[in-house]
This record gives sequence, C-alpha cells and structure tokens, in this order.
Amino acid sequence: MLRDRDSRYTQAFDAVFTTAGIEIPKTAPQAPKMNAHAKRFIRTARAECTDRMLIYNEQHARRVLAQYAEHYNTGRPHRALNLRAPADDPDVIPFCAQRIQRHDVLSGLIHECHSTA
Repeated sequence: MLRDRDSRYTQAFDAVFTTAGIEIPKTAPQAPKMNAHAKRFIRTARAECTDRMLIYNEQHARRVLAQYAEHYNTGRPHRALNLRAPADDPDVIPFCAQRIQRHDVLSGLIHECHSTA
C-alpha cells in the first residue's frame, strides 16, 4: 500500500497493515504529485464504475475492476491523449467509419462504440 507522508497516518495505522504482512512504502518527501496518476484512476473508476454497482464480494470486485481497467486502457477516450485510449497505436490515424456498433461493458453500465468493417 503506497501512501504519502501525511501526519494523519500514525504508527498505529501502519501497524495494522504490517501485522498483516503488507509493506507500506511512502512517497518521496515534498512530492505531492507523485501519486497523482493512481489517485486520478481511482477517482474515475469510482465515479464511472463502482459507485454505480453493488459489489457482492472480493471476487466480484476483482472481476469488475479488471473489466473496467481493460475498458479504461482500450476503449475509453482520454483528453490528454487527444481522445484516444492509452492502448491505441499512435501511428494509426482513425477514419470515420460508415457504421458504428455499440458494445456494452459491465452489463450495460458503460457503452463503447467501435467502427465496423
């Protein structure tokens, strides 16, 4: 579990995780943006996925998050990447297709659109 050096994380907080065998690396001193990408993914995953679903158990949570991570990296447009997904090939120029097909992800919670041949 990666955490920052905030004073609200006491030794008692760390002890709970270390007794369970979980290592707790800390971010570098005076580096507030070191964990920004992870925090942004978590915020987006909560807003688009887990806050809208009832998670039954750990296995269900792992399956939902794995499916959402695949959508996030292959099907979801990102503004920072010029509305491309991180897994998209930057050397390929997308053309407008004649037909667009919708594909449901997570039982219809998320909709992806792909061009058809």
